[in-house]
Amino acid sequence: MRSKTRVNISWLSGFLALLLALSACSPGPSPDSSPDSSTVTPPGTTWTPRTSGTNSALWAVTYGGGQFVAVGHIGVGNASTILTSPDGVNWTPQTSGTFISLRGVTYGGGQFVAVGDAGEILTSPDGVNWTRRTSGISGTFWAVTYGDGKFVVVGDSGSGGTILTSPDGVDWTERTSGTPRALWAVTYGGGQFVAVGSFGTILTSPDGVNWTPQTSGIPMPLRGVTYGGGQFVAVGDSGTIRTSPDGVNWTSQTSGTSESLRGVTYGGGQFVAVGQSGTILTSSNGVNWTSQTSGTSSALVGVTYGGGQFVAVGFTGTILTSP
Repeated sequence: MRSKTRVNISWLSGFLALLLALSACSPGPSPDSSPDSSTVTPPGTTWTPRTSGTNSALWAVTYGGGQFVAVGHIGVGNASTILTSPDGVNWTPQTSGTFISLRGVTYGGGQFVAVGDAGEILTSPDGVNWTRRTSGISGTFWAVTYGDGKFVVVGDSGSGGTILTSPDGVDWTERTSGTPRALWAVTYGGGQFVAVGSFGTILTSPDGVNWTPQTSGIPMPLRGVTYGGGQFVAVGDSGTIRTSPDGVNWTSQTSGTSESLRGVTYGGGQFVAVGQSGTILTSSNGVNWTSQTSGTSSALVGVTYGGGQFVAVGFTGTILTSP
């Protein structure tokens, strides 16, 4: 009996040693296995309303220098509306120094540039202190972008599409657009600028100086354009969406909405388009679009991405963030 007990204890000790060895060799749970990546909600899917502190229409928003800047119509004290936020949640009104509505804003070269009606151009190094600049134009500027070391502004002079360029936001030079149509939006990507406008107008330029008309294949106004994931995406009235790998050849995509789309941006691997009646669409490839719930019926006219989130702005001082 004593011999059999000794054998059983020896066998049990060996078995326990084997289990310990196997446990030490086990790699443990994969860091990618939790949480399941398939259950992660992509950015642009869920939206949260934020308090802007204004009822004025907000026309555009951008991100740069660690903060968001939104611009819009005349607000408190009959001055142009400018709001800043470090996180998209808490917004602070700033003094614009002008009584003219602002329609577009961008960041580049270490400064913000805002543009608007009556040829208005403002610059700021921090989003707080703004300086008026001379454009030499009396028409409406609808949008501004930065790329290849320069700012490009587009708009409508009343007699044709307006384009201005500047290396520093201070000194501006008018360029020949070659189109009688109003230009509503402009972006930079893939080594070139793309501007879009009324009657399906599309212009491209490698330098912001020389512009070439392209064929969009549609008569509807195009009101927004962006670049991301190796392609351009333009949006417009009646749910229009066009995509292009080079700015020259454009393909129609199905949006699933008849609402006018007013703005589009790219970030976090997603395109986000916004429009009338609180419309928000998202797409990972520019081809397949999904409608998202915005929680507002106000028109959304501007959207940007920065600091890991999307910020959309619109009429009645509407501001939404995602995630």
